[in-house]
This record gives sequence, C-alpha cells and structure tokens, in this order.
Amino acid sequence: MRAYRNQKMRRLNIEFRAPRPGDAGYDLYALAEHCLAPGERAAVGTGLHLEIPPGYVGLVKDRSSMAIAGIHAIAGVIDSAYRGELRILLVNLGDAEYKIRPRQKIAQLLIVSVNCPAVEEVVSLRDLSATERGEGGFGSTGD
Repeated sequence: MRAYRNQKMRRLNIEFRAPRPGDAGYDLYALAEHCLAPGERAAVGTGLHLEIPPGYVGLVKDRSSMAIAGIHAIAGVIDSAYRGELRILLVNLGDAEYKIRPRQKIAQLLIVSVNCPAVEEVVSLRDLSATERGEGGFGSTGD
C-alpha cells in the first residue's frame, strides 16, 4: 500500500505507519478540532490519501475509547480506486457534546482482501440453493 500525507498532516507531525505486531488496524487521526453535539455527524479530515492495492478494500472501524463515549465511525468503505483524502464520518450517539482535538486518534483502518464474484441472475427464487438459515434475518442464528 502507498500513502501520501498532505501538508497539514505533515505540519502536525502525524505519521501513518503500519500497525504494531498484534494490532489489526492503522490509526487514523483528526487534523482539526470538531465539536459533535448529541445526534450530530461530521466528516473529519485525516490528511491521508491512499493507494490500496487492487483486490483489497479499506474498512474504517470505531476506536473502542470513542465508542464507549458514543462516538462511532459510519460509512467506512474505502475502495482501491479512491485517491481522495480519507474523511471519517463520525456520529455522536451519546448524550453529551464530544470534542475532537487535532492529532486525536479517531478511527482505525483495516485493509481486507475482497473477492467480488460475477453475478449469475436466476429466474426463480427456487433456483437459489437452500440453507439451514433460509430467509431468517436478525436474531435468526440464536443469541
């Protein structure tokens, strides 16, 4: 994977480096201050542009320290063809305002191999193979 740090990211001395041994994701940092009121969303810039290899996708995930405060990363799929700045969509599901500081870790990025097979359209629903789960939705696989 190749990465470009924009000037603001460099001025703030924010590095982008591989996870430590045993860690799954890359840390992503905020470039500017944001105050999120309860229920509010914000697209927070990271200053980072990536070249994710073909056959892989970046998945943006919560940081547990922020999630416990009600701050969650949403809409986090980074396709390998995307070259724009990574902006992390955060939402405050908590009861209090949450202040994000410059250089604060706001999310983590997982790079995952993907295989999107071609789609074969069938004429009848019965043409799809049967499974034990069938049409079961939320909670259908047990607790």
